[in-house]
Amino acid sequence: MEALVVGESGGEYFTREVERRAGSPLRIKQCSKGDVGCVVWDAAIVLSKYLETEQFVEHNTGVYKWVNKRVLELGSGTGVVGLMAATLGACVTVTDLEDLQSLMDVNIKENQHLVTGSIQAKVLKWGEDGSEFLPSPDYILMADCIYYEQSLDPLVKTLRELASAETCIICCYEQRTMGNNPQVEQLFFELLRRDFAVAEIPLEKQDEEYRSEDIRILHIVRRER
Repeated sequence: MEALVVGESGGEYFTREVERRAGSPLRIKQCSKGDVGCVVWDAAIVLSKYLETEQFVEHNTGVYKWVNKRVLELGSGTGVVGLMAATLGACVTVTDLEDLQSLMDVNIKENQHLVTGSIQAKVLKWGEDGSEFLPSPDYILMADCIYYEQSLDPLVKTLRELASAETCIICCYEQRTMGNNPQVEQLFFELLRRDFAVAEIPLEKQDEEYRSEDIRILHIVRRER
């Protein structure tokens, strides 16, 4: 059994390996103390593996389309999704609240040898000024960001500010039926569809192993004005 490592917050780090199609797995540290961003959620794994699927490969060369693409991840938590993109050649900025910066930095350092693009961690609070992250990225990635009603307006505001007509937002989340989760999900899409078009990715276009009927992957783009 791997020894536990004490984190800066006083909690212990537990390592979870995330397989990659080529090469060594990502080794992602999760913290035993902290909020929901301190662990790797299933939707983050599903999205990470989706980034490796054939639709993101140039068929003439076999090179991933992520190479040199500018990628911004929102609500990164452990940073696993952004790290996967960075191993595929993307230039990634993972973002979350100040409290999660140290965990993202730990995971970036732990997996730096696998990165073929670049990756950095920054603070981004939804709804506040995001001009630091402009010009708009090629992709915005989100895993399990739809869970808290008070965060929906700020989240959609940030998407409006940071996404251009050329930006593809890839959102992955687990559908939950407990409590007010269905209402939160409905409200998110009501807000989102005022400015964005949403298309769901069918299961057959997702990773063959890491997919679930309860976890949805969406491509979101700005509506034409």
